[in-house]
Amino acid sequence: MKLPEPTTVRGSAGITAELRRAILGGDYAFNERLPSERYLAEHFGASRGTVREALKRLAAMSMVSRKVGSGTFVIYDKSSNQDMIAEATSPLELIDARLGIETQMVRLAVANATLVDIDRLELALDNVENTDNEASTFTSADMKFHLALAECTRNRLIVWLYQLVNETRGHAQWSAMKDKILTPQRIDEYNSHHRELFISIATRNLNRAVQTIELHLERARTDLVGAVNNR
Repeated sequence: MKLPEPTTVRGSAGITAELRRAILGGDYAFNERLPSERYLAEHFGASRGTVREALKRLAAMSMVSRKVGSGTFVIYDKSSNQDMIAEATSPLELIDARLGIETQMVRLAVANATLVDIDRLELALDNVENTDNEASTFTSADMKFHLALAECTRNRLIVWLYQLVNETRGHAQWSAMKDKILTPQRIDEYNSHHRELFISIATRNLNRAVQTIELHLERARTDLVGAVNNR
């Protein structure tokens, strides 16, 4: 099954958030059937009634459709929404959005991250530091690192917003630009920022965390401007 191992899931709202995250992340595609209520109840350590309430919430969000006798199917079409957002967003608009979102992310992460969150962030850091400076592998690991940073906030809305950011970053239109930007030297520099961010969150150093994310994204802005001007 594609579901992540549950960590802090509590009640139908928590199960709704986990399932929604899996759907938005592409783990369950349009028209794909979700696991059975019995499986979900066992997976999340919840009653079937609680799972049923979570599925009702997802249906109310137009994420799934429940068919009696057949199961619960995804009706959220990730590709159409992703294409529409990505095609309407310029590289500099994306960086501007990230500056607004991620600066607040690190503030909340310093205040709210649990030991489990920090362990998850460290694992994401290890993965992004061990991509052998290969652009596409680094991009995937980088997106997961920043999503793990979002999860450190303990704020489901921010996690959802950052999933939208990652969907835009992952769109095909960015591929050629990423190949220009992500030289081995720049990947090394970005990863030095990632390690600084991890240390800042783990040691609850708010000023260092904010300064590092601003430096990180301003550097990304400079690199993007250079890539755009040289097209």
